[in-house]
Amino acid sequence: MPSLLSLNSYHYKRGGSEAVYFEHEAMFRALDWETAHMAMHHPMNLASEWSDFFVDEIEFGHSYSLFDKVAMASKVIYSFEARRKLAALLDRFPASVAHVHGIYHHLSASVLPLLRERGVPVVLTAHDLKIACPAYKMLNRGGVCEKCKGGNLLHLIANRCVRDSLGVSTLVAVESAVAKSLGLYRRNVNRVVAPSAFYRTKLLEWGWPEDQVTFIPNYVDAQQHLPQYAPGNYFLYFGRLAPEKGVATLIHAARKADVQLKVAGTGPLEDELKALVAGSSVDMLGYRSGEALWSLVRDCRAVVLPSEWYENAPISVLESFALGKPVIGARIGGIPEMVIEGETGYTFDSGSVDDLATRLADMAALPDVAASAMGQRARELVSTRYTASRYREAMLDLYAELGAIPARLPVG
Repeated sequence: MPSLLSLNSYHYKRGGSEAVYFEHEAMFRALDWETAHMAMHHPMNLASEWSDFFVDEIEFGHSYSLFDKVAMASKVIYSFEARRKLAALLDRFPASVAHVHGIYHHLSASVLPLLRERGVPVVLTAHDLKIACPAYKMLNRGGVCEKCKGGNLLHLIANRCVRDSLGVSTLVAVESAVAKSLGLYRRNVNRVVAPSAFYRTKLLEWGWPEDQVTFIPNYVDAQQHLPQYAPGNYFLYFGRLAPEKGVATLIHAARKADVQLKVAGTGPLEDELKALVAGSSVDMLGYRSGEALWSLVRDCRAVVLPSEWYENAPISVLESFALGKPVIGARIGGIPEMVIEGETGYTFDSGSVDDLATRLADMAALPDVAASAMGQRARELVSTRYTASRYREAMLDLYAELGAIPARLPVG
């Protein structure tokens, strides 16, 4: 029976990458694979029979003694603890394949050479751009940035690209330099999975070999979402309230277009954005999830994704499509691959209040029957192109190609 080892820093649903980490494991468990996982101890972790093999918690935002800071800094660069615990886990669970999600800074890249030494093929899903840009997002205070592309990591320190902190940025620069000099990712990861064609292209631009990066899109189970095609009278943003998400641009554009906007989410810009919308018709709803969120999506006219960084393949787009709603998305990162212009939504120049206001006005003026048809095409797209079965078959083909399972016969 084949066996899958999943590695991720967090073992709770912290964000999109954790959702994929859990869903991917559940998918293969449903195929009767044996599964195990390795992560970091955290108060919010879900229960796990493998927790004895988890590493101690590291959180940059916590207050630690000087001794603890020095010890944790060394783990960020190369964690001997993670390597030791992984060795013990593999003694108990000889994996057919290891699928790596977000291990940076917590498990660290130290686990990768051990997997290769044990003969375990390694697949890494690029949920972000960390294996190219040390700061994950190719973004700093000045906007999108690719200055480290040539290998000079001093830009990372000079621009304080990580948490706007000189100390943390310096530590991450050292960690990235060590990983690069030892080839921890390039030599030990058999294949990188890019969820967007944009991310695949970007990784190739930053020097990854073409045959080492495979494009496999994310998915949602459309059948788990009840669609509503009748368009509502407001636009909706849901997600994190952070600078790179472009919510301030959206608020200004909504005012300019004179349309109703609802914002669901929390994050570091929450207070600032609440002050910005004071006295306006923009509704700040706070955190919403589950049916409370899906109801908001169903009742809106369109979902807006005003990102101002290299988004990968946002699950929020697929969820909106599954609920029968078109998306107005920024023309940046992987978003334009998903939003078919004039068919499943509109795109606009990222960061442009005027262009976004025009698109909001276009959607507001669109006859209801046309807006409904756009939502139906969006639902059809996600039900045929971004499916669990297509994701599963692509992953099985990849695992077979790497020798984790026997070669598969062509379908049909």
